[in-house]
Amino acid sequence: MRLITCFEDSRPVVAVLAGDGSLVPLPFGSMLELIAAGERGLQAARAALARGPRRSMAGLRLAAPIPEPRRNVFCLGWNYADHGKEAAASRGKELKLPERPVFFTKVTTAVIGPDAPIPSHPEATGQLDWEVELGVVLGTGGVNIPREQALEHVFGYTIIDDISARDVQTGHGGQFFKGKSLDGTCPMGPWLVTRDEVPDPQALRLACRVNGVTKQEGHTGQMIFDVPATIEWLSKGMTLLPGDIIATGTPAGVGFARNPPEFLKPGDVVECEVEGLGVLRNPVV
Repeated sequence: MRLITCFEDSRPVVAVLAGDGSLVPLPFGSMLELIAAGERGLQAARAALARGPRRSMAGLRLAAPIPEPRRNVFCLGWNYADHGKEAAASRGKELKLPERPVFFTKVTTAVIGPDAPIPSHPEATGQLDWEVELGVVLGTGGVNIPREQALEHVFGYTIIDDISARDVQTGHGGQFFKGKSLDGTCPMGPWLVTRDEVPDPQALRLACRVNGVTKQEGHTGQMIFDVPATIEWLSKGMTLLPGDIIATGTPAGVGFARNPPEFLKPGDVVECEVEGLGVLRNPVV
């Protein structure tokens, strides 16, 4: 199923999308409430999709599937070897593949939905960059989750564009947090696809286009730490919660590693695509 959050005026509506593009509203106040309901929530969504009534998307504004996450979005750095290599080469260094996942977070106020504008933030950065990523949303929390059981904790998948202010990253000691957390730099969507629709999260093509030109092409099978390993590592000694969001890293082709470097500017349009999950489109303003 494809689950969405949209707004009618200022009122949030959680719904399931039908194959014809219409939607069926669900009796939940938020996507987090639906996720917390577990199997009962999924059964309610299936039943609603089967019986209707359906309505048009006209007059509704599509938002991120989880517009206000309960806490920061968890992210992985250097999780694709080709991206690690290009980043190291751009700095005149040799790549040493990480032996453990590199984690950082993006604040909740960075999250925006499909077609929402990405602010260029000229007062803060001149090096805004793109990163297409597979997003994982947990349905069941836990601590010390073994990787053999990790996918059982997944509720579904979405697309994340990990927009990054590269000069802010390097200007604050090389740490990721500030440069990854400017307002509007975590586009997410266009919907949340339930786990049963994605039999293998390591079998998906992903791509990023800027103004129609392909900048990134990759495959989730190229991840250094796959989704089960990521959940296992992240949950070691730290409780994960229903609705937690994980951005799993990006393949090669980012702007700062190009020769010459390329960065986003007002008027650009970024499209991130993950096989089976749709296309996430956002203009830069």
